[in-house]
Amino acid sequence: MKLRLDEWLARNFAPAPAIRTARLWIKDGKIYPAPVKVGRAYYVEENAVFQNGIARPSLASRIPQ
Repeated sequence: MKLRLDEWLARNFAPAPAIRTARLWIKDGKIYPAPVKVGRAYYVEENAVFQNGIARPSLASRIPQ
């Protein structure tokens, strides 16, 4: 089941971070599985996790020079 972003934040953080912060996390790929945008709102899987602020490495960093 999917929850609105603000509801998911309230369940997983005390106090919940600002919506703007959470939208930056989504943009940076720090919430897994990735939320879905419907209209103006984001919906997050109930069991989604925040990845401790560590973004996944990009493939460009693996190319030998």
